[in-house]
This record gives sequence, C-alpha cells and structure tokens, in this order.
Amino acid sequence: MEQHNIIRSKRKTIAIHIVNGVVIVKAPLRMPQADIDKFVASKQNWVKKNLTNSIHKKEQRENFALKVGDSILLLGRLHPIVERAGNRVGFDGECFFVPMDLSSERIKRLCINTYKILAKKHISERVAEFGSKMVFNPKSIKITSAVTRWGSCSIKGTLNFSWRLMMAEEDVVDYLVVHELAHLVVMNHSKKFWAIVQKVLPDYKDRQEKLKMLSKKLSMENWD
Repeated sequence: MEQHNIIRSKRKTIAIHIVNGVVIVKAPLRMPQADIDKFVASKQNWVKKNLTNSIHKKEQRENFALKVGDSILLLGRLHPIVERAGNRVGFDGECFFVPMDLSSERIKRLCINTYKILAKKHISERVAEFGSKMVFNPKSIKITSAVTRWGSCSIKGTLNFSWRLMMAEEDVVDYLVVHELAHLVVMNHSKKFWAIVQKVLPDYKDRQEKLKMLSKKLSMENWD
C-alpha cells in the first residue's frame, strides 16, 4: 500500500483524499490505528487508480508554460498569443498580444492581467443585464484570483467572480452570473435557490456540466 499521511481531528468518519500526488487519510481522534489500516487497505484499488491520475495531473501542472504562438481560451474560444513591438499588452479581438522576448512566467502574468480587465468589463455587463431581469442588484462586483471558487456572494451584497471564468463559454459565464445574483436573495443552495436559477436559465444543469469540464482542464494547468 502506498505511503499515506494521517490527519486526526474531531470528525466522526474516516475518509481518504489525494492531493497533489499525496494520499491523506482523515480520521477521528480516537480511532484505533488497526481500524485505520483496515479501512485504507479496503480502498487500495481506488487509491492506486486515483493516485496515478493525481501524479499525472501534478506533472502536467508543473510543466505548464505559456509561450508566443500558444492559444488560450477566452469565452470558450481559443486565441493565439502574439508578440508586438513596444510595451502594450492586451487583447485586440483576435489575439492576446505581449511585448517581445518575454519569459514564460512573464507572458502568463500579462495574460492574467488582460483576463482580469476583460472580466471586469464583460461580467459587469452581464450582471447589469441579468440583474435588471431578476430585479436583483449587487452593491459591487469584484474580480478575484480565486482558484477553487468560480464566484461568491457576500452578506453585504458584493458579487465576486474569479478571472478564470473568462475562459468559459459565454452561456457558462451567464450561469455563474445568475447563480451569484440568486444568492442575493437566498444564501444557500436550497430548492428555493435553484428554483430562482431555473426560472431564468431552464438549462442551467447543462451549463454546470460545461463548467465542470473546464474545471477539469484547468486542474492540469498552473495559472497561479
């Protein structure tokens, strides 16, 4: 059995997680070691399969690099990264453009900055449109660098969206916008919440699936 780390806490159940190629067992404080070993052994096949996938994903993330000529997603469509003389950086409707002779890390940073600018404009416009339809108006909109959350809604009425959302297709962006607007009224994911979302976007589940696919893709790319 592969080596694993054990984390004990005041939890009631035992579970196995694989993070960046590391097997982590979360167990109750007083669970006997023998019971932990027995549980881990029973999950051996699952661990082997998912550990292999996790290691592969980790390697892909570590090898991720952007260079001139690569294409990156914007609203679900691929656009090339090109060099241009001078110091200007941005997106011209067809290409992401950066100055010449930059390192891979610098190209990534500049592309992220461009995504943030585009996100602020596009998402603000979509919030305004759907907010008008739903009669829900946030106090402010913020673009974040969140990795694990596409969006969130604060109790003060601020909507937060990760710049990474700009890689998603337009209908998926709209789904996240509607999702967070609905949280202005219902802060949980109860039936009442989903009824609000479904009323605006009857096909929201299809859009959710697209978002999951994008999440899987980005999990193998290092945009941090």
